[in-house]
Amino acid sequence: MEIQKVLLHMMFTIFFCIIPTFSNQLTDTITPNRSIQYYETLKEDAGIFEAGFFNLGNSTSGYFGIWYKTISPRTIVWVANRNIPVQNSSTAVLKLTHQGNLEILDGSKGIIWSSNSSRNAEKLKPVVQLSDSGNLVMKDAETNLLWQSFDHPGDTMLAGMKLKSNFVTGPYTYLTSWRNDDDPAEGDFSCGIDASGFPQLVTKQGAKVLYSSGPWNGYLFSGVSWDRMRKILNFSLEFSDKEVSFGYETLKSSTPTRTVLRINPTGGTGRFQWSNQRQAWDTVNTQPKDQCEYYASCGVNSNCNIDNLPVCECLQGFIPKFKEKWGSQDWSGGCVRRTKLSCDNGDGFEKYTGMKLPDASSSWFNKSLSLEECKRLCLRNCSCTAYANLDIRDGGSGCLLWFGNIVDLRTVPDRGQEIYIRLAFSDLDLRRNKRNLNRKKLAGILAGLVTFITGLTILVCATSKFRKRMKLVPKPVGVVKAVIRWKHMMEKEDDNLPTIFDFSTIDIATNHFSNINKIGEGGFGTVYKGTLLDGQEIAVKRLSKTSRQGIEEFKNEVKLLATLQHRNLVKLLGCSIQLEEKLLIYEFMPNRSLNYFIFDTMRAKLLDWTKRLEIIEGIARGLMYLHQDSRLRIIHRDLKTSNILLDNNMIPKISDFGLARAFGGDQAEANTNRVMGTYGYMPPEYAMHGSFSTKSDVFSFGVIVIEIISGRKNRGFRDPHHHQLNLLGHAWRLWIEERPMELIDDILDDPATPHEILRFIHVGLLCVQQNPENRPNMSSVVLMLNGEKLLPNPSQPGFYTENDNIIDTFGSYLKHYQRCSVNEISISLLEAR
Repeated sequence: MEIQKVLLHMMFTIFFCIIPTFSNQLTDTITPNRSIQYYETLKEDAGIFEAGFFNLGNSTSGYFGIWYKTISPRTIVWVANRNIPVQNSSTAVLKLTHQGNLEILDGSKGIIWSSNSSRNAEKLKPVVQLSDSGNLVMKDAETNLLWQSFDHPGDTMLAGMKLKSNFVTGPYTYLTSWRNDDDPAEGDFSCGIDASGFPQLVTKQGAKVLYSSGPWNGYLFSGVSWDRMRKILNFSLEFSDKEVSFGYETLKSSTPTRTVLRINPTGGTGRFQWSNQRQAWDTVNTQPKDQCEYYASCGVNSNCNIDNLPVCECLQGFIPKFKEKWGSQDWSGGCVRRTKLSCDNGDGFEKYTGMKLPDASSSWFNKSLSLEECKRLCLRNCSCTAYANLDIRDGGSGCLLWFGNIVDLRTVPDRGQEIYIRLAFSDLDLRRNKRNLNRKKLAGILAGLVTFITGLTILVCATSKFRKRMKLVPKPVGVVKAVIRWKHMMEKEDDNLPTIFDFSTIDIATNHFSNINKIGEGGFGTVYKGTLLDGQEIAVKRLSKTSRQGIEEFKNEVKLLATLQHRNLVKLLGCSIQLEEKLLIYEFMPNRSLNYFIFDTMRAKLLDWTKRLEIIEGIARGLMYLHQDSRLRIIHRDLKTSNILLDNNMIPKISDFGLARAFGGDQAEANTNRVMGTYGYMPPEYAMHGSFSTKSDVFSFGVIVIEIISGRKNRGFRDPHHHQLNLLGHAWRLWIEERPMELIDDILDDPATPHEILRFIHVGLLCVQQNPENRPNMSSVVLMLNGEKLLPNPSQPGFYTENDNIIDTFGSYLKHYQRCSVNEISISLLEAR
C-alpha cells in the first residue's frame, strides 16, 4: 500500500505506567503576584506531574509544558507555546494577569503565547494550579473554572481529558502530532471525534483519513481491540444534540495512562512498553497496527481480514470492480454488486459476525428501535445497504443504518460485532447453495439445469419464428436507413469520436431504465445511473422521444462533446442509437451537483470558503476552455449550479451541453427565435432578444459566483429592505453602499480570506453587468480571480430596477420563457441518495 511506503508513520497509542498515587490535593499556585521563571517549576502534592520551562535535545529554544515528575526520560504531556519556542531562556516568564490571562514573555520580544482566557476577572482573584491529573487549571475565588489545559490538547490525551465535537459553539478539540521528537510544533497528523454520522474516532494526515475506529458500540469503538483495555480503562462517550465528547478513566488510581498521537520515524508500528519501577511505558493498544487497520485498504464493499491470504475479499454478492488489478493485489478500486438490489421486489441480508463496523460518517441511527425494526426500516429505504445494533450491551439495542457503499469493513481478531449487508435474493440463494451443497442438491441442480436448457432451446426456436414474422411487418424505412447511415459515418470518421454502445448493453446497465436508477430529469430527457459489466459506473442521458433533436443534430452534439477534453468538463464516454432511442453515456459523478450542496443548510457546511473559491476557479477555467482554447468556440447557453457536477474530490465539472452552440472562425454572436434556458441565469440580451455570445455564459457564471458566495438562489430571492430586488440587485446595493461582505453565506464561520472573497464578489458583479460589452471575457476573469489583473468598477447588473415595476419589466420575457424554456430541474449526472 502507498501509505506503508511513507517513511513517517502515525501511531495512535495508549500507554500506561505504574506510579503510586497519593492525595488529590493541589499545591503551589500562580497568582497575579507570583510568576514562574525559567528555572522554577510548578508542582502538585501527589508528586505525579510537574510544570515549567524545558528544552528539547540540544536546542536552546525553550517551551513551557507539563511532564511526569518521576519518569525518566522526561515524558512531556502538554506544551503551551508549542508553535513559538522561547529564544531567550534566561528571561522567559510565565505570568497570570489580573484579567485572568496566562502569558509567556520572552525577554525583549514580549508576549509570545497567551491563553486568551481574559474574562474581566480582576475582582474574582484568578489563580492557576496544577492538578494531579496533569491539568493546568485556572479558577476564580469561588472555584469557577475560567480556563484549563485539557481544553487545548497537544499530542497526548490523559485520563479525565475529553475530545469534543461541539455542534453549536465549536471549535472541536482533537490531538495533533509533534513534527518530530525534538519539535512539538503542530504536525500533519490529527485525531478527533467525527460526528458527521454516528460518532467515531478518526485519525487524519491533513484532510486524508488514515484510520477510523468504527462507530461507538456502548463499550468502546468497534474497531479497537478492547478486551485487554477494558481491564484497566473505563471509556465513555457522551452524545447529545449539542455535543459529543469522548474520554476515559483508569480503573486503578495507581496506574496513570496516556494516549499519544505520534510519528514513528522507523516506519514500524507502535510497541507496548510496560512501566515497571517508573522507567518505561507499556503499550496497551496501537492503531493502526496492521494493513487492515489503514482506512479503506481494500476499497469499498469489501472485507479485510489480516489472517487471510490475500487479506482482501469482496463481500458476498459483490465482485471486483477491476479484476486484473484485484488479481495483482491492487484493491483500491473495491467491489461492485453482482446483482442490483430490486427494492420493490424485496431483498435480504447476509449476516457477518466478528466485524469492525464500517465508516459511519454517512450513517443514520435511532437509539430506541429494536434490531428487527431496524431491518424493516432498512428494507423500506431503497438506498439502505446495511444495518446493525447501535449498542451491543445487554444483548443489543438501537438501530444503525448505512447508505451507499460499505467502506472500511474488516474482521477484528479478538471481538467484533454483527452487521447485516443487504443483497438481492438471487445472491442470497447462491450463498445458501454454496454452504449447503451436497449430492442430493447437486442432482437437483443438474435436473434444473437440464430443464432450463430445454426451455431455453424452446425459447430460441420461438424467437427465431417471431423474427421471421417480423420481417413481414413494414418498418419506417427512412428511420432505419438514417440509423444505419449514421452508425456507418460515425465509425468511419476521426478517432476523437466516442465509443458506440449497443443499446442492450446500456439497457442492462440501467436495469432496463428502472425508476430506481433515475437520477435526474429535464426538458430534453431523463438521466439514469448505470453499471457496466466491468463494474464501471456511468450516467446515461436518454433523450426524450418528443425532443425536436433529430439524428443529424444528435450526431453533431456527440461529435461536439467528443472533442471537449478538460478536467473541468464532464467527459462523454460514448453514445447509442436504436430507432427512436438516442442515448449519451457520461462519466458518473458521485457527489451530485453544486446546487445540492450550496442551497442546503446542512450540506452547505461541507463546502468551506477555500473549497467554494476553488470551485469558482474551476468553473472559470472550464468556461475559458470552451470559449477560447477548444477547437471550436462553444457557447453553453444553460450554465447553472445544477449543471455543475462535483467528482470525488469536489472538483467542478460543467455538464449538459444540450443547448450548446459551436461557433467557427471569427463568429462571436448569434440570434435565435427559440429562447431556451433557465430563468435566473439568462442574460437580458438573450432573454428578451434571443441574442447570445460568449458574454451570455459570462453572465450566467457571474450569477453562479454570487449564489456560491451567498448560499442563496437568484431566482425567488427578494431583498429584505427592497423587495423589488433579486439576488443580483441585492448584491449590487450592498456593493454601492460599501457593505459587500454582508453578502457572504452566514452558515459558515468567519471567512479566513475576506480579501479573496471580496475580490470574487467584485468579479461576479463585473460578469453580470447589464451591457454585455462591459462584461470581461473568461480569460480576463481567470486572471482577475487569481489577483493578476486590476479590477474596474462594476456597473449595475442586468434586470436591475429601483422601482416596484420589476414584474412589468420582465412581463414579455416571463411569458416567452413559460412557453419555450427547458425544465429548471437539472439533468444531473450524479448518484441519487
